[in-house]
Amino acid sequence: MKVLLLALALLNPVESLDQAVADAVQRARRPDWEPAMHWASAAGRPLVVAAGLAGVLAVDLVGGAGWGTLRVAVAALAGTNLVVEGLKRAVDRTRPDGERKRSNSSFPSSHAANAFALAWVLSARWRRAAPLWVALALVVAFSRIYLNRHYLSDVVAGALIGLVCAWAASHWLEPRRARAVAGTGGPAG
Repeated sequence: MKVLLLALALLNPVESLDQAVADAVQRARRPDWEPAMHWASAAGRPLVVAAGLAGVLAVDLVGGAGWGTLRVAVAALAGTNLVVEGLKRAVDRTRPDGERKRSNSSFPSSHAANAFALAWVLSARWRRAAPLWVALALVVAFSRIYLNRHYLSDVVAGALIGLVCAWAASHWLEPRRARAVAGTGGPAG
Protein backbone atom coordinates (compact mmCIF):
# COMPACT_ATOMS: atom_id res chain seq x y z
CA MET A 1 0.00 0.00 0.00
CA LYS A 2 2.86 2.39 0.82
CA VAL A 3 4.45 1.71 -2.58
CA LEU A 4 1.17 2.52 -4.35
CA LEU A 5 0.82 5.78 -2.42
CA LEU A 6 4.42 6.72 -3.20
CA ALA A 7 3.88 5.98 -6.89
CA LEU A 8 0.74 8.12 -6.94
CA ALA A 9 2.57 10.95 -5.17
CA LEU A 10 5.38 10.82 -7.74
CA LEU A 11 2.95 10.77 -10.67
CA ASN A 12 0.99 13.81 -9.53
CA PRO A 13 3.59 16.36 -10.77
CA VAL A 14 3.80 14.50 -14.10
CA GLU A 15 0.04 14.59 -14.54
CA SER A 16 -0.02 18.29 -13.61
CA LEU A 17 2.66 19.03 -16.22
CA ASP A 18 0.83 16.88 -18.78
CA GLN A 19 -2.39 18.82 -18.25
CA ALA A 20 -0.64 22.21 -18.33
CA VAL A 21 1.11 21.36 -21.62
CA ALA A 22 -2.10 19.94 -23.13
CA ASP A 23 -4.05 23.06 -22.19
CA ALA A 24 -1.35 25.38 -23.59
CA VAL A 25 -1.09 23.46 -26.86
CA GLN A 26 -4.86 23.34 -27.30
CA ARG A 27 -5.10 27.12 -26.74
CA ALA A 28 -2.34 27.63 -29.33
CA ARG A 29 -4.01 25.57 -32.09
CA ARG A 30 -4.33 27.42 -35.40
CA PRO A 31 -6.39 26.46 -38.47
CA ASP A 32 -3.40 26.84 -40.78
CA TRP A 33 -1.44 24.21 -38.78
CA GLU A 34 -4.18 21.57 -38.90
CA PRO A 35 -3.27 20.00 -42.30
CA ALA A 36 0.42 19.70 -41.40
CA MET A 37 -0.35 18.16 -38.00
CA HIS A 38 -2.80 15.67 -39.51
CA TRP A 39 -0.21 14.79 -42.17
CA ALA A 40 2.50 14.30 -39.54
CA SER A 41 0.21 12.13 -37.44
CA ALA A 42 -0.75 10.05 -40.48
CA ALA A 43 2.95 9.44 -41.17
CA GLY A 44 3.02 7.19 -38.11
CA ARG A 45 0.37 4.79 -39.40
CA PRO A 46 1.55 1.23 -40.14
CA LEU A 47 0.77 1.35 -43.88
CA VAL A 48 2.70 4.59 -44.30
CA VAL A 49 5.64 3.21 -42.29
CA ALA A 50 5.67 0.02 -44.40
CA ALA A 51 5.62 2.05 -47.62
CA GLY A 52 8.47 4.20 -46.31
CA LEU A 53 10.53 1.14 -45.45
CA ALA A 54 9.90 -0.28 -48.92
CA GLY A 55 11.14 2.99 -50.38
CA VAL A 56 14.26 2.91 -48.20
CA LEU A 57 14.93 -0.64 -49.30
CA ALA A 58 14.51 0.23 -52.98
CA VAL A 59 16.87 3.21 -52.75
CA ASP A 60 19.42 1.45 -50.57
CA LEU A 61 19.68 -1.84 -52.46
CA VAL A 62 21.98 -0.13 -54.95
CA GLY A 63 24.60 0.27 -52.20
CA GLY A 64 23.93 -3.24 -50.88
CA ALA A 65 23.00 -2.15 -47.37
CA GLY A 66 19.24 -2.12 -47.92
CA TRP A 67 18.54 -5.56 -46.51
CA GLY A 68 20.56 -4.90 -43.37
CA THR A 69 18.84 -1.56 -42.80
CA LEU A 70 15.44 -3.13 -43.39
CA ARG A 71 16.20 -6.02 -41.04
CA VAL A 72 17.21 -3.66 -38.21
CA ALA A 73 14.15 -1.47 -38.86
CA VAL A 74 11.76 -4.42 -38.75
CA ALA A 75 13.35 -5.78 -35.57
CA ALA A 76 13.26 -2.34 -33.95
CA LEU A 77 9.62 -1.77 -34.89
CA ALA A 78 8.57 -5.26 -33.80
CA GLY A 79 10.15 -4.82 -30.38
CA THR A 80 8.82 -1.29 -30.07
CA ASN A 81 5.26 -2.31 -30.84
CA LEU A 82 5.34 -5.31 -28.50
CA VAL A 83 6.41 -3.07 -25.61
CA VAL A 84 4.00 -0.26 -26.50
CA GLU A 85 0.96 -2.48 -26.94
CA GLY A 86 1.67 -4.31 -23.69
CA LEU A 87 1.98 -1.03 -21.81
CA LYS A 88 -1.16 0.41 -23.40
CA ARG A 89 -3.19 -2.51 -22.08
CA ALA A 90 -1.50 -2.48 -18.67
CA VAL A 91 -1.74 1.27 -18.03
CA ASP A 92 -5.13 1.90 -19.71
CA ARG A 93 -4.82 5.71 -19.61
CA THR A 94 -7.68 7.80 -20.96
CA ARG A 95 -6.70 9.99 -23.89
CA PRO A 96 -6.74 13.79 -23.51
CA ASP A 97 -9.73 13.99 -25.87
CA GLY A 98 -11.67 11.70 -23.51
CA GLU A 99 -11.49 8.46 -25.51
CA ARG A 100 -11.17 5.46 -23.24
CA LYS A 101 -10.36 2.19 -24.96
CA ARG A 102 -7.95 -0.25 -23.31
CA SER A 103 -6.45 -1.48 -26.59
CA ASN A 104 -5.82 2.09 -27.74
CA SER A 105 -5.04 3.91 -24.52
CA SER A 106 -3.02 7.07 -24.34
CA PHE A 107 0.15 5.77 -22.65
CA PRO A 108 2.57 5.37 -24.36
CA SER A 109 2.34 6.94 -27.80
CA SER A 110 2.93 4.34 -30.49
CA HIS A 111 3.32 7.08 -33.11
CA ALA A 112 6.19 8.64 -31.15
CA ALA A 113 7.72 5.23 -30.42
CA ASN A 114 7.71 4.18 -34.08
CA ALA A 115 8.91 7.58 -35.29
CA PHE A 116 11.90 7.59 -32.95
CA ALA A 117 12.73 3.94 -33.62
CA LEU A 118 12.88 4.69 -37.33
CA ALA A 119 14.80 7.92 -36.73
CA TRP A 120 17.46 5.88 -34.90
CA VAL A 121 17.72 3.25 -37.65
CA LEU A 122 17.76 5.77 -40.51
CA SER A 123 20.23 8.02 -38.67
CA ALA A 124 22.58 5.06 -38.23
CA ARG A 125 22.40 4.37 -41.97
CA TRP A 126 22.50 7.98 -43.22
CA ARG A 127 24.37 9.91 -40.54
CA ARG A 128 24.38 13.24 -42.40
CA ALA A 129 20.58 13.17 -42.55
CA ALA A 130 20.24 12.42 -38.81
CA PRO A 131 18.96 15.93 -37.97
CA LEU A 132 16.23 15.48 -40.59
CA TRP A 133 15.13 12.07 -39.22
CA VAL A 134 15.07 13.41 -35.65
CA ALA A 135 13.17 16.54 -36.73
CA LEU A 136 10.56 14.39 -38.48
CA ALA A 137 10.19 12.20 -35.40
CA LEU A 138 9.76 15.29 -33.22
CA VAL A 139 7.06 16.64 -35.55
CA VAL A 140 5.19 13.31 -35.46
CA ALA A 141 5.40 13.23 -31.66
CA PHE A 142 4.28 16.86 -31.32
CA SER A 143 1.38 16.28 -33.71
CA ARG A 144 -0.05 13.75 -31.27
CA ILE A 145 -0.12 16.37 -28.50
CA TYR A 146 -1.38 19.03 -30.90
CA LEU A 147 -4.26 16.82 -32.08
CA ASN A 148 -5.17 16.15 -28.42
CA ARG A 149 -4.52 12.40 -28.69
CA HIS A 150 -1.61 12.18 -26.22
CA TYR A 151 -0.09 13.90 -23.23
CA LEU A 152 3.55 15.02 -23.09
CA SER A 153 4.54 12.04 -20.90
CA ASP A 154 2.92 9.67 -23.45
CA VAL A 155 5.10 10.92 -26.30
CA VAL A 156 8.26 11.16 -24.17
CA ALA A 157 7.80 7.58 -22.97
CA GLY A 158 6.99 6.44 -26.52
CA ALA A 159 10.10 8.15 -27.89
CA LEU A 160 12.30 6.53 -25.24
CA ILE A 161 10.80 3.09 -25.93
CA GLY A 162 11.42 3.51 -29.65
CA LEU A 163 15.01 4.61 -29.12
CA VAL A 164 15.81 1.79 -26.69
CA CYS A 165 14.26 -0.86 -28.94
CA ALA A 166 16.06 0.48 -32.02
CA TRP A 167 19.36 0.59 -30.13
CA ALA A 168 18.82 -3.00 -28.93
CA ALA A 169 17.89 -4.22 -32.42
CA SER A 170 20.91 -2.57 -34.01
CA HIS A 171 23.29 -3.90 -31.36
CA TRP A 172 21.82 -7.39 -31.64
CA LEU A 173 21.83 -7.56 -35.46
CA GLU A 174 24.92 -5.57 -36.46
CA PRO A 175 27.50 -7.88 -34.80
CA ARG A 176 25.80 -10.85 -36.48
CA ARG A 177 25.97 -9.06 -39.84
CA ALA A 178 29.66 -8.17 -39.32
CA ARG A 179 30.46 -11.83 -38.55
CA ALA A 180 28.61 -12.96 -41.66
CA VAL A 181 30.42 -10.45 -43.88
CA ALA A 182 33.75 -11.48 -42.36
CA GLY A 183 32.94 -15.12 -43.07
CA THR A 184 32.87 -16.27 -39.46
CA GLY A 185 29.36 -17.66 -39.61
CA GLY A 186 25.76 -16.64 -39.70
CA PRO A 187 23.66 -15.46 -42.60
CA ALA A 188 24.81 -12.54 -44.71
CA GLY A 189 22.88 -9.26 -44.39
